Amino acid sequence: MIIRVHRGTHQIGGCVTEYEYNGYRLFVDYGEELPGGQKSGNLEVEGLTKGDISKSALLITHYHGDHIGCITMLPKDLPIFMGKVGRGIQIELSDYLKTVNGVHQEMLDRLQTVKTFEPGKPFEWGDMEIMPVTVDHSAFDAYAFKIGIKGLSVFHTGDFRTHGFRSSKLPEVIKKFIGEVDYVVCEATNVARPDAASLSEQDLQMECQELFAKNKGNVVYVSSTNIDRLFGLYHAARNAGRVFIIDEYQKRMMDKVALRDPIWGKSKLYKFKETDKPFVLTIENGEFWMNDKFKEYIGDKGYVLIARSNPRFDKFIANIPGEKQTYLSMWKGYVDKSKAAYNENLAKSLGERFLYKHTSGHCDMNTLREVFRLLHPKAIIPIHTDNPEGFAQLFCDEWPIVVLNDGDSISPISSSVSDSIGTFRKKQESGGNLSIPT
Repeated sequence: MIIRVHRGTHQIGGCVTEYEYNGYRLFVDYGEELPGGQKSGNLEVEGLTKGDISKSALLITHYHGDHIGCITMLPKDLPIFMGKVGRGIQIELSDYLKTVNGVHQEMLDRLQTVKTFEPGKPFEWGDMEIMPVTVDHSAFDAYAFKIGIKGLSVFHTGDFRTHGFRSSKLPEVIKKFIGEVDYVVCEATNVARPDAASLSEQDLQMECQELFAKNKGNVVYVSSTNIDRLFGLYHAARNAGRVFIIDEYQKRMMDKVALRDPIWGKSKLYKFKETDKPFVLTIENGEFWMNDKFKEYIGDKGYVLIARSNPRFDKFIANIPGEKQTYLSMWKGYVDKSKAAYNENLAKSLGERFLYKHTSGHCDMNTLREVFRLLHPKAIIPIHTDNPEGFAQLFCDEWPIVVLNDGDSISPISSSVSDSIGTFRKKQESGGNLSIPT
C-alpha cells in the first residue's frame, strides 16, 4: 500500500489523502481550504481530478466544507461515499443556500449520485477493505475509517473529539471494529490550541442552563449544522424553564437526527419532550411572525432563541421587548477582525456584550495519547494541522511520527521501512532532522 497526502500536512483545511494498492486508489476528503491559512490552490491529482479514474473512489468523512466542499469539481463518474445522515444534512443545507450561492445547486446535483455506507459494515474497493465507524465531531454523522489489505491496516481518524456527548463510545468502537492497527493517519488540529477542548459538551450545556435561568431573554448564534450543540441548547433551555425558539430550517436539521437516525435517534439527547417542544417560527410577508400574545408569552416564560446573522433575525430580535443576553457558540475567529474568517454581519448582530460559550470539535492532545494506546500503531502520520512538528514533539516519546510534506508518500510494507521510520524518534530525541521514508 502507498499512503500519499496530497494536501493537509501543514494546514488545517482542505485535506486530501490517498491510499493506493494494486492499481486501485482510495481518496479521503476533497474540501475547501480555510480562509487565512496556507493556500495551494486547485489540486491536480492523477486518478482524482484527472486521468484514469476507473479504479478510483472518494470517501467523505463528514459534511464540513473543508472536507466535502470541492466535490462539485470532480468528474461526475467518480464514485463518492459518505454517511447517510450526513448526506441528508448536506442536502438540507445546500437546498437552503442554493438561491444564495449557485455552487449549492451544483452540490445538490452531485449529492444525488453519492453512495452511502453504514457504520460497522465493511465494504471493499479493489483489494482494500474499508470499515467505517462513527466518531464524535461538531458535524453529526462523522466517520473514521480502518483501511486494510492483507497484512497491513491503517486507521484514518477524520476529525473527531473525546469530549462530546457521544465520545464515551469511542473505546468500545475501537475495540469492537478496529482493534490494533499498523499506522494511524491522524487529525492534529489542536496541537497549538491546548485550551480549545478544555470544556466538554455536557459542561457547556450546564453552563448555558445556569445562564438561561439567570437571563429571561437569550439569543444564541450557533451553526445550524452543529446538531449536538442545538440539542444541548434545547435541553438547557427546557431545564431552565425557557421557551426554545428555532426557525423551520433549524427544525428540519434537528429532525434529521431526532426522527431518522437509526442509532442515535433513540437517545434521549435527540428527543423533544412532548410538553416542551420547540416553538418553530413561521414566515409571513417575508418576516418572522410575531404578535402581542406571543410577546407576552415569551416575556412571561423567558426564551432561548437560536439565531443567525441576517436581516430577518435582526428585525425579529429588535422587536422582542426586554433585555437580551447574546451568546456566541462557535469559533471566536468569526468575530475577530484580525482573522481572515471575520464576519462583519455576525459581529454586528452579536454586539459587544456577548458571552462566548463554545468548545472545540477536535480532540485535545492528552486524550489523543489514550486513543493511540488503544490502537498500538507502529507509526503515526499527522494531517489537518498547522504544526506537525509540534505534534511530533508531543508523541515521539512513545511512537515514531512521520512528518510529511504535501505530495509525499510512504509505502509501509517492508521491515526496512519500519526501521527507517523508527530512526525518526531517535533523531527527534537527540534534536536531529526529520526522517521521512518514501
